[in-house]
Amino acid sequence: MEKHKITGIDCANCALELERDIRKVPNAKEAKLTYATETLVLPENVDLDQVSKVLAREGAAFAEIPNNHSDHDHGHDHDHSAGSHKKELTLLAVSAVLFAAVMMMEANLPRWAELILYLIAASISGYTTFLRGLRNLFRFRFTIDTLMTIAMIGAFLIGEWREGAMVAILFGLNEYLEGYGMRRAQQSMKSLLSLAPETATLIVDGKERKIGIEKLAVGDKVIVKAGEKIPSDARVYSGSSNVNEAAITGEAVPVKKREGDDVFGGAVNQDGTLILSITKVYKESSMAKIFALVEEAQSQQTPLELAIDKFARFYTPVILVLAMLVMLVPGAITGDWNLWVYQGLAILIIGCPCALVLSSPIALMAGLTRSAKIGVLVKSGVFLEQLAKLDEVVMDKTGTLTKGELSVVSTWLAPADPTINVFEIVRKMEGESHHPLALALITEAEKQGANNTLADGSVRTIAGKGLEMTTENTSYFLGNNRLFEEATWSIDAKHAYDLMLKEGMTVAILGTKTDILAIFGIRDQLREEAKETVAALKRSGVKQVTMLTGDNAESAQLMAEKAGLDQFKANLLPEDKVAYIKEAKEKRLVAMVGDGINDSPALATAQVGIAMGQGSDSAIEVADVVLMQSHLKRLPFVVDIGHKVQRVIHWNIGIALGLKIIALLLTIPGWLTLWFAILSDMGATVLVTLISLTLLIPSKAEKELLVGKKVEE
Repeated sequence: MEKHKITGIDCANCALELERDIRKVPNAKEAKLTYATETLVLPENVDLDQVSKVLAREGAAFAEIPNNHSDHDHGHDHDHSAGSHKKELTLLAVSAVLFAAVMMMEANLPRWAELILYLIAASISGYTTFLRGLRNLFRFRFTIDTLMTIAMIGAFLIGEWREGAMVAILFGLNEYLEGYGMRRAQQSMKSLLSLAPETATLIVDGKERKIGIEKLAVGDKVIVKAGEKIPSDARVYSGSSNVNEAAITGEAVPVKKREGDDVFGGAVNQDGTLILSITKVYKESSMAKIFALVEEAQSQQTPLELAIDKFARFYTPVILVLAMLVMLVPGAITGDWNLWVYQGLAILIIGCPCALVLSSPIALMAGLTRSAKIGVLVKSGVFLEQLAKLDEVVMDKTGTLTKGELSVVSTWLAPADPTINVFEIVRKMEGESHHPLALALITEAEKQGANNTLADGSVRTIAGKGLEMTTENTSYFLGNNRLFEEATWSIDAKHAYDLMLKEGMTVAILGTKTDILAIFGIRDQLREEAKETVAALKRSGVKQVTMLTGDNAESAQLMAEKAGLDQFKANLLPEDKVAYIKEAKEKRLVAMVGDGINDSPALATAQVGIAMGQGSDSAIEVADVVLMQSHLKRLPFVVDIGHKVQRVIHWNIGIALGLKIIALLLTIPGWLTLWFAILSDMGATVLVTLISLTLLIPSKAEKELLVGKKVEE
C-alpha cells in the first residue's frame, strides 16, 4: 500500500463520498481516504492517472505529483496553497457585504435588479457548491452539494431570492469553519513534526557541513551546539551537556548526558557542545516512529466512527425522500404548494451529515496529539476509546511497578569447594543479559572479582525457571526454586532461603542437580509514583489493579501492599500470565502494563497492551500504548484524556442529531425556515468543532507535568 497526501477536500462527508468513487477505479477496492490527516492510501498497482481524474472532479488533487506521473496535469485550477483559505474567506466577505447592501436597498430596487444582485451574491460564495451539485445531480448522486444546489435553485424559483442567497452564503461559511476546525487540529499535530530539525551538521575530516537529516547514516559524526536539536537517535562520542528530552518522553527535567550515553532525535541540547555518533537513520529514529505511529493512529477509525460513517451514508438519501414527501403530501392535501415546497427545501438543507461525521475525528485527533505531548504514544483511536472503558489494569512487577534497579543485598554460600568459583559461574551464565535481575547478579559477581575467565559452557533458558549451563564436568542451574528437587536442599540452605523470602527479597539460586551452591537475596525499590498511579487509576474508574509476577509470593505481597494493589499473582510463568489475561478479559476490559520480552505475549493478549518506553523492543512493538519515559504517572493522564474524548464525542453526536431533530419537528406546524435550517446545520458544525478543539487545552496537572513544577491557576 502507498500513502499520498491530498489537498482540496472540503468536508468530512465529502471525503466519504470521494472514497467511494476512488474505490470504483480498477484495483482500488481497498483505498482509504482519511479527512483528518488528508491522506489517501492506495494499493501499489492502482493507476494514479485515473485516481487523479476522480480527485479533480471534486476539486481535490495529490499534494505532490506522484513520481511515476511527473508529466501529469491535474486538470483543475484549485488553489492548494495556504492562500486559498484567504481567498475563500474574501469571497465570503464580498458576498455577505453585497447581500447586506441589497437587503437594505430592497425597497428602492426594481424586482429584476434585486433578483440579479441576489444571484450574484449567491454565486460568489456558492459557485463551487453549485457546480459540484449540478454535476452530481446529473449523475443521480445525492450528496450534500446536490441537496444544497436543489435548495438554492428551488428558493429562487419560488421567489425566495433573499433566502436562497442566504443559504449559499451561510453554507459557504459553514464549510470554511468546518475546514478551519480541522486545520487547527492538524496544526497541533504538525507542531509535533516541527520538533525534528531539517538539517544536521556533519563532521567529515575535521570540517563541518550541513546536510538533510534524511541523508544521515549510522556511524556518522555530527556536532550539536547549545540550543540546537539532535537530528536522530545517537550516542555521545565526546562532550557533555544537559539535554531536554520532553519532545520524546514528556519529561520536562533535562538529563545530563556524557560520553557513551544514548540520546533521542528531536531532543534539545541545552548548554554544552556534543559530538554524536548516529546510531539510527532518521526514518528509524524514535522521533520518526512517533510521527508515523501518531499519523497512522489518526487514520484508523474506531467502531463508533465506522458506525457514524455507515449512518451518514443512509441519512442523506432518507432526508431527500422525506423532503419530497413533505413537498408532495401536504401540498396535495392543502393546495398550498408554495408553503410546503418551501418546507421541503428547508428539510433538504438539514440533510447535511457533516456535523455528525465530524463529531469523532477532530476529538480523536486532539486526544491522540495531547497524549503524545505528555509522552504517551497511543497507536490508534480505538485504544484511546478502550482506555476510557478499562475495568482492570494488570501490571508486571520488575521494571514496571518497581524501578528495575536491583542489587544483591544478601548472599549465602555453601561450604567452600576450592574447585568451584560460584561468582565466575554466575558471571558466565548471565553473560550480556540486560534484565534487571541479571544485571544485579553480574554487578555482584564483578564486585567479588569475577572476570569472565571461565571456560565456555552451553547456556540455555528454561522458561519461567532460569538458566542451565552445561560444561564438560557438570550442569549448573541458576534461577528460582522450581529448578531444584527437594532433596537438593541442605538444612542451612533452606533456612537462608526462607529468611530471605520472609524479608521480601527476590531470590536467585545457583546449584547443580545434587547441591545448592549459593543463594542470592535481591531487592528492588517500588517506583515513587507507583502508589499514586494506582490511586489515580481507581479515581479514573478502573475497578481493579492487579500485579502479575514470576517472583515469590512473599516478595510480591510486600510490593502489592506498598503500592495499594487489589490483588497479586506470584510464581507465574509467561504462559500463566497469558492464561490470567485470557480468563480476565472474558469478564471485563483489561489492560496489561509490562516492559520485558517475557511480557510480550500478555501485552498482545490484553485488549490494551501498555509498554514502558525503555523496555524491550518486542514489548514496545506489540503494545498498543507506549509510555515513552517509562514513567507510570503518565498512565492515569492518558486514561483521563480517553474519558474526555469519549464525553466530547457523545456530546457532539447529541448536538449534531438534536439540532436536526428540532428542525425537523418545526416542519409539522410549518414553522421551519431556510434561515433556521442552514443556521441549525452551521451551528451544529461550529459547536462540534469548537467543543472538539477544547481537548487540545492541557489541564493544570498536565502543565505541571510538562514544566516539572507547580502551575498557578
